[in-house]
Amino acid sequence: MWLLMSKKKPAFTSNDVEILNIEPVYDGFFTMQRYQFRHKLFDGGWSDTVTREIFERGHAVAVLPYDPVTEEFVLIEQIRIGALATASTPWLIEIVAGIIDEGETAASVCHREAMEEAGITLENLTKALSYLSSPGGTSERLHIFVAQTDASAAGGIHGLDNESEDILVHRVAEHQALEWLESGHIDNAASVIALQWFFLHKTSLLEKWRTP
Repeated sequence: MWLLMSKKKPAFTSNDVEILNIEPVYDGFFTMQRYQFRHKLFDGGWSDTVTREIFERGHAVAVLPYDPVTEEFVLIEQIRIGALATASTPWLIEIVAGIIDEGETAASVCHREAMEEAGITLENLTKALSYLSSPGGTSERLHIFVAQTDASAAGGIHGLDNESEDILVHRVAEHQALEWLESGHIDNAASVIALQWFFLHKTSLLEKWRTP
């Protein structure tokens, strides 16, 4: 009989990683830094110097607006050039999202982006979770929210000209969004995670929204 044994990693301390150098590599629409570092090993001792380029874009929010009266989500559609290589179309169905600029809170960005990208206002803004989008290559942490909205006010084309945004707004029935989720028609991480969270927590979420 074989027993699978694993060592429990000690709690992380600031002394477990030694940053040797951070060098700017690129500064454009986004930035990139080259890190050189050493870290403690699971079996003791220290690693050799590790070099990694890290994509820096700040941290972001994404918010899923839902109308409990009409049982519809307000989703958006826009072009994402990074999807061109592997998707059937680079125009993706997404949820409202944006970067947290200096001096802003995550909640304030949700309200700002909801108006800029979809022309809607939000109520009962509820934090769902946060996650690291791709920690092997970027420091970005994404904060996911769900909020109540009036879907009847949603529609049209939105976005900021100075950010080259061309955003089409969709009112999507709850059953349609679930079908798109299950079929893979919606396949970007923030939207998948937000919708999955909603369907897992719908009952308790709506009860919370109804409670004064």
